[in-house]
Amino acid sequence: MEALEIVTPDGRVRRCDRQRDPDLFHAARVGLGALGIVTEVTLACVPAFRIEAREEPAGLSAVLAQLDEHVDGHDHFEMFWFPHTDRVLAKHNRRLAPDDTSGKALPRWRYLLDDQLLSNGVFDLTCRLSARVPATTRPINAVASRALSARTYTDSSYRVFASPRTVRFTESEYAVPRAALPEVLRDLDRFIERSREHVAFPVEIRFAAADDAWLSTGYERANAYVAVHHHRSVDPRRYFAAFEQVVAAHDGRPHWGKMHTLGVDRLLELYPRLPDVLRLRDELDPDRLLGNDYLTQVLGR
Repeated sequence: MEALEIVTPDGRVRRCDRQRDPDLFHAARVGLGALGIVTEVTLACVPAFRIEAREEPAGLSAVLAQLDEHVDGHDHFEMFWFPHTDRVLAKHNRRLAPDDTSGKALPRWRYLLDDQLLSNGVFDLTCRLSARVPATTRPINAVASRALSARTYTDSSYRVFASPRTVRFTESEYAVPRAALPEVLRDLDRFIERSREHVAFPVEIRFAAADDAWLSTGYERANAYVAVHHHRSVDPRRYFAAFEQVVAAHDGRPHWGKMHTLGVDRLLELYPRLPDVLRLRDELDPDRLLGNDYLTQVLGR
């Protein structure tokens, strides 16, 4: 992001970037709607590119043992861990040079089978079955963790990054330091097994570099992002509460747009520039024209 244009609560239009009005720029890039209405964004873009995507089942323990190699050795890496198992679906992406025309797109039949039928239609049915008959969760996950076979294909970046999702769910996601990921997953696994929580939804794990946006989960810290889910038919409160306890030991930062219970006192400990954001908020919106219940929770009155 190169620049922003914002209409502040007093009706002024302010353009900001790293040199002009840098405080507002750094605060408003992840501003939660508290500092004004963003009317224009200037982005620094790269030319369109293609990706070679390699997806394959793997053992969680084996992946964690070589985590740096998986993350640093590829342009993009993510994985989905199936609770009640030691299995993951690992996804490695490699950006291709503009003149590299190698590889083939996923055949239409394979896309319909894997991404539509299995990952959406059948998955929704198994989640519903797990909710009704919890004892089926473990064998379902054991089968699901091996049902999607390895595949390699090449396509435009937006086709690789975007996946169709028709299954409705609740979600909580936290960013933790990358080195803490193995312990976070071990502790989450211990809770699931000890509590007999039945988790049919895979845990999504992705990685991102540090940045300098004041309220970014990646502010001055490279992270692993851990997202937990429950099907909409399942009450998520116990699972999500335990997850929050696990990541709290590692200064987990919550995804602002997903479920979490943190308030301003704890967030002040996690975001070193939050006091600066609060100062700007007092300056730009002293009457809280843009206030709402969520902003009161995370930013205070």
